[in-house]
Formats: sequence, structure tokens, C-alpha cells
Amino acid sequence: MMESLLSIGQAAKKAGVSCQSLQYYLMVGLLEPTAVTPTGRRLFDAKAVARIRLIRRLNDGGYPLRAIRELFLEGRK
Repeated sequence: MMESLLSIGQAAKKAGVSCQSLQYYLMVGLLEPTAVTPTGRRLFDAKAVARIRLIRRLNDGGYPLRAIRELFLEGRK
């Protein structure tokens, strides 16, 4: 399973965002890592990369990150 997981840098590159953007998404609660290694490395799967792309598309389309977060929280109810 670990082979299919990507580091922050790899996931950011694959999703078309900067590492800083991805780290910010994590910090504000837009995204959770798929797994965390015993050494604390955050890893991401294809579903997480798709979510990062969605966040970027919504944000590029004019949605503030706060509104995107609210949309995701609504979806969990």
C-alpha cells in the first residue's frame, strides 16, 4: 500500500499546486493526509490528489478557501 502513496511534494506536483498551498490546505483543515508514517511524513493517495485538484479549481473559480471548507464540512453531515 505504501508504494501508491505520495509525499507532500509529489502530491502537490501531481495536483498542480505548490507545496506551500498543499501545506496551507492541511493547516486550515481542507485536507487530511491519507497516512502518516511513524516519522511524521504525511502521505497522500489518488483520492487526496483529486481533492487537492478540486480545492484548486474551486479557489481559481472564485470560491474563498473558507467557503470551500464549509462546503466540505456540509458534505460530511
